[in-house]
Amino acid sequence: MFYFSVPLGKLVRRVSRLRGGGSALPGLVVEKIDPGFMQRTLSTLPLGVAVVSGTNGKTTTTKMVVELLESQGLKVFTNRTGSNFTRGVAAALLGEVDWRGRLNADVAVLELDEAHAVHFVNQVPPRYCLLLNVLRDQLDRFGEIDKTAQLLEHIAAKTTGTVVLNREDPRVARIAGTLNGPEVLYFGLDDSLLSTFPNDDEMRAAPGSPVPPAPERPPADVVLRRVGTDDADFEYDGVTVTTGMKLRGVYNIFNAAAALTLDRALATNGKSGVADNDGLLTALSRVAPAFGRGESLVVDGLPLELVLVKNPSGFRLGLKSFPAAGYATMIAINDNYADGRDMSWLWDVEFGTLRNGGVDQLSGSRAYDMALRLQYDDVPIGAVNTEIAPALAAFIRDAKDKPKRIFCTYTAMLAIRRELSKITTVEVVS
Repeated sequence: MFYFSVPLGKLVRRVSRLRGGGSALPGLVVEKIDPGFMQRTLSTLPLGVAVVSGTNGKTTTTKMVVELLESQGLKVFTNRTGSNFTRGVAAALLGEVDWRGRLNADVAVLELDEAHAVHFVNQVPPRYCLLLNVLRDQLDRFGEIDKTAQLLEHIAAKTTGTVVLNREDPRVARIAGTLNGPEVLYFGLDDSLLSTFPNDDEMRAAPGSPVPPAPERPPADVVLRRVGTDDADFEYDGVTVTTGMKLRGVYNIFNAAAALTLDRALATNGKSGVADNDGLLTALSRVAPAFGRGESLVVDGLPLELVLVKNPSGFRLGLKSFPAAGYATMIAINDNYADGRDMSWLWDVEFGTLRNGGVDQLSGSRAYDMALRLQYDDVPIGAVNTEIAPALAAFIRDAKDKPKRIFCTYTAMLAIRRELSKITTVEVVS
């Protein structure tokens, strides 16, 4: 049967694209008729598979890992569609393999949703994994935060080569103690930056409550030492280096340390056997934000930035990384399945930084919930419209002479990008 699965899957993919269908449909078809397709195809790669997972930052981190590896002369397969379910990986494979199912690549770097990563690694044990963080996100899907940590632990247990962990997230760091076999590497922060990245327990602690002493942190392969306006300092091999950065947002820069750690490990097993650190830094300096993750578009000759938010940590870091002064601000909150139905996390975010300039437009299915939350922080509100298209049009019209920024949940971001594609150049993700 598998002799026919690739041609059939490619046919479904072509028809689906012509009809504007979802990118994952061909993957679903090939999974049903040929369950061994992914394992058979990916097992041929010389450097195997690297899985990137965690609550926040998967898309941008995966983009960094891929572009840095390509700078080392490696051919990289990745799920560029942004579909981080197993069927999305299968669909992406169908777009890259030849008619016999052969994949021309050295390594696969795959962004995977925590729960779906478990299913994937059961089929295809990765040689590498990078685990970013564990935060309260979409609890209606995954349950409590310790359940998410268990999902990541399972990914690490299935990894055969190197596991890269965030030493500043206690739930991620302690995964190392459960492993027997894989090499463990860490990425981390300078002490001066720790308060910028509170872990989930610290964020939810009552003001003034005692904070339990942090365990001793292990040495990290790459440490983020400083974040500047358009550059950053990283330390590795006992040396601190400075590199320019197109990426904005302290969370993106921290994830750059994660990407460097994984890429250094992968590159040592590549064609040359050593990592070209200068080449990695040069490539890192050129990485642009992934779509919707601090992405900057041009509307009426001025920047319009899209900042994805999906949990309290991400929203808080977004507000800190993108100061409101001088910008018109819009917030669009949906509660579709891909966003998570439970929006109570909005009450864990402090919105005081928006108080001076206010929020010009609120939109999305939970716009009035967002309005209520802002009122408790005394943030002025311009207009509320649950329909995204007219709200976006009004936002652009009324703030014609100002740079603009939109904080949005995932499905709201997709709707906004569709509308913006009618009036400006928007990167097509297909």
